[in-house]
Amino acid sequence: MTEDYLGRIGNLIRDARKHRGLTQQQLADLLGTSQSAVNRIEKGHQNLSLEMLARIGAALDSEIVSLGAGPTHLRITGPTKLSGTIAVKTSKNAGVALLCASLLNKGRTTLRKVARIEEVNRLIEVLESLGVQTRWLNEDNDLEIIPPATLDLSNIDEAAARRTRSVIMFLGPLLHREDEFALPYAGGCNLGERTVEPHLSALRPFGLTVKTTDGSYNASVNRAVEPGRPIVLTERGDTVTENALMAAALHPGTTVIRNASSNYMVQDLCFYLQKLGVVVEGVGTTTLTVTGLTEIDVDVDYAPSEDPIEAMSLLAAAIVTESEITIQRVPIEFMEIELATLEEMGLRYDISEEYLAENGHTRLVDLTPKPSKLRAPLDKIHPLPFPGLNIDNLPFFAVIAAVAEGTTLLHDWVYENRAIYLTELTKLGADVKLLDPHRVLVKGPTHFSGTEIVCPPALRPAVVILLAMLASKGTSVLRSTYVIHRGYEDLAERLNELGANIVPFRDI
Repeated sequence: MTEDYLGRIGNLIRDARKHRGLTQQQLADLLGTSQSAVNRIEKGHQNLSLEMLARIGAALDSEIVSLGAGPTHLRITGPTKLSGTIAVKTSKNAGVALLCASLLNKGRTTLRKVARIEEVNRLIEVLESLGVQTRWLNEDNDLEIIPPATLDLSNIDEAAARRTRSVIMFLGPLLHREDEFALPYAGGCNLGERTVEPHLSALRPFGLTVKTTDGSYNASVNRAVEPGRPIVLTERGDTVTENALMAAALHPGTTVIRNASSNYMVQDLCFYLQKLGVVVEGVGTTTLTVTGLTEIDVDVDYAPSEDPIEAMSLLAAAIVTESEITIQRVPIEFMEIELATLEEMGLRYDISEEYLAENGHTRLVDLTPKPSKLRAPLDKIHPLPFPGLNIDNLPFFAVIAAVAEGTTLLHDWVYENRAIYLTELTKLGADVKLLDPHRVLVKGPTHFSGTEIVCPPALRPAVVILLAMLASKGTSVLRSTYVIHRGYEDLAERLNELGANIVPFRDI
């Protein structure tokens, strides 16, 4: 039984316990064990015998081993008033990039406090199918990664690979390890036709050619081809930049990457590459100069920084529920435009002095939003590449605008059909009008009322619906929440610790 299976079983036990309305201590009493033991079981950190599984199933009146085929749903009772303190977890997008980048290193990589989410689980499944050894070291979610001398690409876990878009970032590191290889088509969020052409354009200077046939990217590498001039990215995308960085890291020369993303996950990747011995200049700018190595074989320890999108999620939760909470470890340099926009809308907040993240670079603060009377901004709200307003933070302004006085225009110019999912807020009582595939008008203030909604197939709009349900009067049900688990670790449980009433359940 692998730790991944233990984690899945732990989630099932936790959901079944909450569905029965039991605390961990009450379940422990039924089992004749300790609350700390139940906590370890639910976190997937405890080996379980069949006898113990049977006893847990009897205590919860659920056949644990047979559960889990169906989706998880959330039952939310509101309106909610939140209080207390919550710390932002490490970045999901940095975590997945670093998992891919670990393939550059023949030595041991230890990543600290990795977000234990479904996207990470899928990538670990793919890595293990290639022969990579992975091991969760402790309850802090430190992860050890040891690659084999030779990767077994013929054995790639296609089912796991197709459930994540992040597998596209295997192209950069793998082109140095294999002359020919195939990757399954990427999946993940349904956000429209997100072309892979910018990735291929960035990697062609390293000799990579990709043909798409039978649901796979079939890659071949011409070792005689090397970058002869600066690589100009046709799209300032985060994952495109990361692929180019990883390709440059094992190119034994100097590569200049222009129009590079300088976003948070790219910076974390740059800091990790520097720990591997790669020279990366221009971190935080749109021009990166990389002097690579012919081989990387070092034992390295790295702690990715905190997630600004989770920080924005928690901030939005406080705003829409008119609550005062303290959000610790907010990566402020990636939230400054968002905060300035909210301040313009009337948000009041306290902010601490800055301090450094464990990576030694990223600036953090503790943030305490105050219940505030918000008004619509004078101008539209739209994203831009860093240091602009983050594209993944834009959807949260839909639910914030819904509780503000006046009409707000949101322009989601990057994705051709993500904005449409924001109209689901109308089912909860919001006034959201879709103008075209990229623009929505939100009129407030809204008095949300509970209802039942099937989770949108895109991560951030799904969380936006959940946050609106927190502010809704009565009981709401959010169905099929796997997409939320792709990007957030124990979000419902952590909101409950602040005073929310969210019950996970499955149809039995």
